[in-house]
Amino acid sequence: MLKKENGTDRFLSSALQLSRGTKRLVMLAADIVMIPFALWSAVSLQSGRPVSPGSHGLWYFLAAALSLSVPVFVRLGLYRAVVRFMGTRAVMAVVAGVSISPLFVAGIALAVKSEPIGLSTAVIYWALATLYVGGSRFFARYLLQMNDHPRERVAIYGAGEAGARLAAALMGGRGFTPAVFVDDSRVLQGSVINGIEVRSPVELPSLVQDLEITRVLLAVPSVSRRRRQKILKRLESLAIRVQTMPDISDLISGRARVDEIQEVDVADLLGRDPVPPNEKLLDACIRGKNVMVTGAGGSIGAELCRQIIELSPQRLLLFELSELALYTVHKELCLIAEREGLGVEIVPLIGSVHHRNRVREILDCFAIDTVYHAAAYKHVPIVEENMVEGIYNNVYGTWNAAEAALESGVETFVLVSTDKAVSPPNVMGATKRMAELVLQGMHERGSGTRFCMVRFGNVLASSGSVVPLFRDQIKRGGPVTVTHPEIIRYFMTIPEAAQLVLQAGSMAKGGDVFVLDMGKPVRIADLARRMIHLMGLSVRDDDNPDGDIEVLYTGLRPAEKLYEELLIGDNVAGTEHPRIMRAVEDCMPWLDIEVLLDQLLKACEAFDCESARGVLREAVAGYRPSSSIRDLVHDRSSNNPAAAGPGKVTPIAARRVSE
Repeated sequence: MLKKENGTDRFLSSALQLSRGTKRLVMLAADIVMIPFALWSAVSLQSGRPVSPGSHGLWYFLAAALSLSVPVFVRLGLYRAVVRFMGTRAVMAVVAGVSISPLFVAGIALAVKSEPIGLSTAVIYWALATLYVGGSRFFARYLLQMNDHPRERVAIYGAGEAGARLAAALMGGRGFTPAVFVDDSRVLQGSVINGIEVRSPVELPSLVQDLEITRVLLAVPSVSRRRRQKILKRLESLAIRVQTMPDISDLISGRARVDEIQEVDVADLLGRDPVPPNEKLLDACIRGKNVMVTGAGGSIGAELCRQIIELSPQRLLLFELSELALYTVHKELCLIAEREGLGVEIVPLIGSVHHRNRVREILDCFAIDTVYHAAAYKHVPIVEENMVEGIYNNVYGTWNAAEAALESGVETFVLVSTDKAVSPPNVMGATKRMAELVLQGMHERGSGTRFCMVRFGNVLASSGSVVPLFRDQIKRGGPVTVTHPEIIRYFMTIPEAAQLVLQAGSMAKGGDVFVLDMGKPVRIADLARRMIHLMGLSVRDDDNPDGDIEVLYTGLRPAEKLYEELLIGDNVAGTEHPRIMRAVEDCMPWLDIEVLLDQLLKACEAFDCESARGVLREAVAGYRPSSSIRDLVHDRSSNNPAAAGPGKVTPIAARRVSE
């Protein structure tokens, strides 16, 4: 039901619609009335009775007070201040302006020996003028804010410098009212900051009820992820929305403001603190070198590029099939380079790793030293339903890029691989493992290029990952879809994964399989529930039928595993980096790989999915397809005999991987 607007509301609404110039004239008119009135009131109080303005030359003193105060107010910018957001600076302007006037009036009175005005009168005048001029503005601010849009009452977790800055920013805005601070520090508990009391976090459940708090804002940008995880776990039970201020690095760099409230970073739920990078490892393959990233517009590829330009390469090549993705990442990197004064040549190149000659020409033309190969099809169901294209891109695309790198004398070639390559039940995983075998075989046959691969699990917030999917589903009101209640996955942040890829490449000797320490696996159903709770909602289930969001189990997708593995076998050794391991795994002789690649190519050119699957099973140990062939074109052709008749477009495209 809409609230009926009364006369006061209509008046205030009309006042808000006035122009800035008109509002300034109103404030000026008010001061012209209140300043002389304050002096008259002071004289009357001192005399004990109302004094006629005409007695004892009081008119002259009233005019003097007015003629001095108003110009001072103008000079101090008091009429430029927005009443709604008036703060400490405006108060100081009032005090400064009002303080000069009594001194001047008292000086004149002393010089002319005026009877009604003495030192005590000047003091009373100062107090009354401060009260009238300042109070009128704060009263106006109060009325305007009362008529403003409804403001949410929030609790700020963290009463340090960041929390105080956040509270000040919110009080000057229109969306939120800081009702209370909560902080773990016993020293701060019980104190008052910016007029807001600091309480203990254990009191939060009662504070939420008593103060009608609608959300909690985290203002602890510098604490560790492990500490943030503990805080979030404590807040989960409140059924209240939890948000956070930007990361401290973004605040320092100017990329974000204090009051830019964000959703809680899901990385905080993992409690993984990043390990400081080894600068020597970061620099080895990048600083002063010519570097190329394939798949530069993807989640991992783009983050690799962001970190690479910070390491001062001579030149960075962005190789990407999608024009839009290439445009987006190139524009972003150019802005970063300009903002931070980086003298890096950034070259955007459209192309496909299917075309070996194109890749070779680029590598030769720009004298590339290091290649990070992130171009791949990665979505399990999509690759399963587009089997042949998945093989072309993930297997032959990698082979083309690697052969071109070898022929061009590239020093280091790093393949971005996946945990799905281990004992894969799906085409995506099998093709990624086949790509690993190709690089291992090329190393075994002998080459001047160091080939290596880096294998890791899921990255948070990458395209197609569950985190943005869950967040969108929650915002739409649910349900949140999870394939299986027991499904688990390894997670790390995109920046951490990219940083570890860069460091791993520097440790390569040739044929290395690097495995990243992914920490503890996460149950996807638990992740969904935590995200629901931290967005201020409750899970609807048998125990809580009146909850907000349902978690719906849809069943495992075709070729999907309940859990992922990172190692083939148990033979693993440490490296210079505590979160990077070197796996020692069996590989195939290059001659055998070459035969299998030839067979696989012929099967793909004939669109013979059965034969292609057979080759993958022979090549990739542990590949056990969990279902029948699901390629959409293959299924349609098999179920439609008429499609083989006259007029059918033959899918045998004479595709040459060497063209």
